This record gives sequence, structure tokens and C-alpha cells, in this order.
Amino acid sequence: MTEKETLIKAGWSLENSYGRLPDVFFTRQDPTPVRAPRLVILQHSLATSLGLNPAYLKSEEGIAVLAGNRIPEGSAPLAQAYAGHQFGHFTMLGDGRALLLGEQITQAGKRVDIQLKGSGRTPYSRGGDGRAAIGPMLREYVISEAMYAFGIPTTRSLAVVATGEPVYRETVQPGAVLTRVADSHIRVGTFQYIARWGTVEELRALADYTIERHFPEIREDENPYRSFLKEVIKRQAVLIAKWQLVGFIHGVMNTDNMALSGESIDYGPCAFMDTYDPATVFSSIDVRGRYAYGNQPNIAQWNLKKFAETLLPLISEDKDQSVLQAQEALTSFCELYSSSWLAGMRAKLGIVREETQDEGFVNELLEMMKKYGADYTNTFRAFAMDQPEDTVLYGTEEFQQWQKKWLERLGREGESKANTLQLMKENNPTIIPRNHRVEEALEAAVNEDYSVMERLLGALSNPFAYSPEQEEYAALPDSSSCPYRTFCGT
Repeated sequence: MTEKETLIKAGWSLENSYGRLPDVFFTRQDPTPVRAPRLVILQHSLATSLGLNPAYLKSEEGIAVLAGNRIPEGSAPLAQAYAGHQFGHFTMLGDGRALLLGEQITQAGKRVDIQLKGSGRTPYSRGGDGRAAIGPMLREYVISEAMYAFGIPTTRSLAVVATGEPVYRETVQPGAVLTRVADSHIRVGTFQYIARWGTVEELRALADYTIERHFPEIREDENPYRSFLKEVIKRQAVLIAKWQLVGFIHGVMNTDNMALSGESIDYGPCAFMDTYDPATVFSSIDVRGRYAYGNQPNIAQWNLKKFAETLLPLISEDKDQSVLQAQEALTSFCELYSSSWLAGMRAKLGIVREETQDEGFVNELLEMMKKYGADYTNTFRAFAMDQPEDTVLYGTEEFQQWQKKWLERLGREGESKANTLQLMKENNPTIIPRNHRVEEALEAAVNEDYSVMERLLGALSNPFAYSPEQEEYAALPDSSSCPYRTFCGT
């Protein structure tokens, strides 16, 4: 088979529209080759949906592409520039260990970014080595695939390739490259970067590009930049509500980690909450709880305010008018988030119709869960299985009173018990990537035993199945376990 025939069989259909923006937005650069690439894991169904041939990706040539040792046909690799507020402090950033290979055009006509993470140093590395360790890359693979299975907008992980080279962090660890798929990698921080160091013309070019790519329906609006802001706010409100509904904690909600497409992105020190507590923090560097579970909606609104500030020169030539219109748009976040979250909570409790006292009713349950140290996922799981006696709440006077109101509420719905329980099962995952299970899988993988991770991924592929095989993954960690902490893995 000739080289051309092999490339055709691969299924690459890459374009580089981002690379047609002004040069200030990126630096062109090829990945740094690695010593001994070896495929660790490949998401076959994702590959097929992208129009890529899984057999090719598992071949020597395909693995070379996934490792950064070979540039696929049509690719023009680049590192994207961006800035961001990290824990509230503004700084210049950029792709310090990632390169955008290009945009794959799927057979359905969808455009998605193909990015290599851990592919070597770039001008934005800020002293870093540009590499990644296998543990954090597999962690992103596991968490992003779980989020996808939950129905939460997210970047995807196509593959992880071991590099055969060590990386040096707190200890020496095996290196790896992750292939990430995203609707795009345009962030709030991308706009912050150009608003600070670019021109208004360059800012307009970025806004027009983002609108064309993600919000084409608003191109002809009277004020497309104001509509752009509103659409981004809407997507983020829905996204954060979905995070809260499954107990997901991102860990580093910096503005450079907020994608304007509305996808969850950059899975560093993220984790899923076990015991319900709004103050839960997993990130080892979030010592003040800025990005705690209960504060995520507030931080999202803060990030969106920073995004709105970058658009002021485009929304109106009159600065005062621009500020007023941006403020008006931002006020919608709370209502959009609250309505989305409350609708989700109703569904978790088997409720369809809206009543005025619903928010208080839900918060009463959450306060009980916090008081008694109830597991977030397993409490709702027990309700969906019609087994409230399996919760720590059962038998308390508070729960008896609340349960009475709940049953009365369900009675007003007029639905059969079977339909109610089915609705609850469709909205309450029976399992999540329990932190101790994820660590167990990663520890085995670092020692080249991938069977533990494969079993975990299999169980997580349909988190609403309520199958017997998932029972073991619903078990809580040992009560003697130390408080769970995660690290950025940079």
C-alpha cells in the first residue's frame, strides 16, 4: 500500500480555519517527537464518528500521529495563545504543552478540533517541559468519557499514547500524549488575551470567527456581539447546572478553562463529590475554597463578567451603552442557572410539574444530606430504586416529615409509580467515577496493568443502566481513607 493510499484509509479530513486568523492568535510549531510511542487506549466509537479508521490509528503509522512523531495529511500544527484569571489573578498563558493539529471535518459535516496534549514545549511553556505524565492523561480520559456518558457537554479523549520517556514531577513518572477532541479550544481567556494585547480589529475577527463556528444563527442579529454574549451565558448556565446535578467539581475554574462552546474542558484536579457538602474542595492548590462545589455557579458568573468586559468595544461604540447592555445580559445567568438546576432536581426526584415551593423543598433535602453526611449519588440512587431505607437519612424525624411531603408531591403529579421511578433512574446515575476507583485504576495503569481501568470504563459507559455489574462501583470508600486531594498534573 502506498503512502497516499494509507493516508486516505486513515480518514483524515483536516482543515485549519483557526490558522487563518491573524498571527497574533497562535504560533506555528510541530510536535516534538518521542522515543518509543505505544498505544495505551483508543476510543473506537469516537474514532469512527470522526470518520477515522480505528485500525489505522492502532497501526505503527497511526500511533506515530497520535504521539506527535508524524504530521497527518492536511495538518498545520499550532499552539494557541490565550490569557486568563487564575485564582483571580490575571496572567499571560497559552498552550504550553499542547498543539492543535487541525479541525477534523466529520462525515456528518461537523468541525472539531484535534489537539495533542503533552506534545512538547512551545513559546508559551513558561519554563515547563511541555510533557505530560500518563496518570493525569488517563485521568482526563476516564473523567471526560464519564461526563459524555452522563450527557454533559464535554471535550472527548480519542487516545492516550505512552511516550517511552520519563517526565519529572514530584517523582519520575512515565510520559504520555493525550489526543483531545473538542468543538473548539476557544476560551474566555482567548478573548482576554486579545482584548489586552491585540487591536479592536483583531478582537472583532476572533468574535466573528467564534460566532461563525458556534453560533451561526445569530450572524444576522441586529447586534450579533450582544447576542453572542447572551448565547455564551446561556450555555454556561446550563453546563454548570449539569455539573451540580451529578456532584462534579472542576477544581480549577480559571477563565482560561471556560470554553465558549459550552463544553467542559481541562480536567485537572477534578473529582466527583461523595458526601454531600457544598464546601467540598479536591484541588490541592485551592486552599481557600474558591472553586468549591457550592461556589461553582458564582465563579461561572464571575468568569462571564470577565468575558463580557472583553466584548465592550464591539457591543456598542458608546461605552456607557455597552456596559449597560453587558450588565443586562449578565443578570440573566442566575435565572437561567436556577431554572436549569431546579428542573434537573425535580427530575432526580421524579417530579415533572413545577410548583412555587420546589426550590425550598429541594434545599430542605440537601440540608438534611449535609447534616447527616449522606452520600450525594447514592442517596438519589436509593430513591430511584425505591429503597430510601438504604440512606443515612432514613429513620430521622426530619426525613419522615420531608418524605411525607415528597409523597404528597408525587401524588399531585398523577403519574404511575413505575413511570416515576423510571424518570428518576434516567436522571440519577447509579455510579460515578468514585475517586478511590479512579486512583485504583490509575495506579494499576502506571504499572502497565490497564485491565482495572478498562473495567471501570466499561461500567461507566452507561451510568444509568442500574445493572448488577455496576454494584461494586457504587460502594463507598473505606471510612478510614484520608481526605481526597487531586493535583493539576502539569
